[in-house]
Amino acid sequence: MARIVLAMSGGVDSSAAAHLLCDAGHEVIGVFMRHGEESSEVCRTDAPQLPVVQRAGHKQGCCTASDAADARRVADRLGIAFYALNLQRDFRRIVDYFVDDYTRGRTPNPCVQCNNWIKFGRLFDYADGVEADFVATGHYAQLAADPDGGVPHLLRGIDSSKDQSYVLYGIRRDRLRRMLLPVGGYTKKRIRELAGEIGLSVADKKDSQEICFVTSGHHSDFVRARRGQDAPSTAGAFVDMEGEVVGQHSGYEAFTVGQRKGLGIALGEPHFVVRIEPETRNVVLGPRPALLRRGLVADDANWLIEPPAVGQTISCSVQIRYNSPPKPARMTIEDASASSFRVEFEQPEEGVAPGQAAVVYDGPRVLGGGWIDCSIS
Repeated sequence: MARIVLAMSGGVDSSAAAHLLCDAGHEVIGVFMRHGEESSEVCRTDAPQLPVVQRAGHKQGCCTASDAADARRVADRLGIAFYALNLQRDFRRIVDYFVDDYTRGRTPNPCVQCNNWIKFGRLFDYADGVEADFVATGHYAQLAADPDGGVPHLLRGIDSSKDQSYVLYGIRRDRLRRMLLPVGGYTKKRIRELAGEIGLSVADKKDSQEICFVTSGHHSDFVRARRGQDAPSTAGAFVDMEGEVVGQHSGYEAFTVGQRKGLGIALGEPHFVVRIEPETRNVVLGPRPALLRRGLVADDANWLIEPPAVGQTISCSVQIRYNSPPKPARMTIEDASASSFRVEFEQPEEGVAPGQAAVVYDGPRVLGGGWIDCSIS
């Protein structure tokens, strides 16, 4: 029997993970990570009691008072300890990163950074404080023992439609030895069935779909509000591939590479966001073929294998968006520290967006990844 700290969001995945761990005979400590904005609402949990966000019209995200209440009910049902951790101060770092990246004309991925900095950062600190052996979450990914006795391998979950290995690439490699991912070997359908069979109230609860701190409206509204009225304007022009002005926009933070919907401009044929230029405040539009890129350069890499040597090229597959499949490619390390790498796709790919993660796979295994700095035409 091991003592395990489990991140509980109040959803069906982490709730089923709690059951699976308990059923295996482990001591489970459920932790709800409160990282919303200030609210007068209070969630009644075991000590300590902490305020949690609850707003009218809140999108289907996570970390609301109702989520915390759901998590506590599951903990009570399973007879495990349950605590709420106040991580609001830490989470401001995520919000600042989100705003800064959009202001730089990039497309951030706050879920990846939340895993890196909070879920598998501060949660490990808490686990050390209570002398826990492992940290667990309800992510759909798997861990496999290394045949040579080394660090475990991070693999895709068996449910390809729910696989979340992409957002876990940034975890420190040494922490894989103390991680557990109980639901990664199940399909989502089976997890819901299991939750229903044992009478968990969250069995049919909807999945979280939204950025948890953007509680209403468009993400660009949040970015503008966070920057304040005195911040430099990001409004500018839509331009075509030849640089001709074809319209105006109220702020480039509302757009991402590959976007077609919500442009508010008609050009006779479908046009997409091809490039964002924060220095000129231009949003460059073009037909679909203009999105194709033969490669990319990524930096700030994290490797879950022994870091490749500078100049080393690896045949692999690379995933550039959470909901996109990995594509065959060759990856080459650019510097001696292995912090930068170049990707060349076998076939040109659409939607290579600076700020998103480029995650490198060998079959189902996550090798590592980094943040897209630029695309290669």
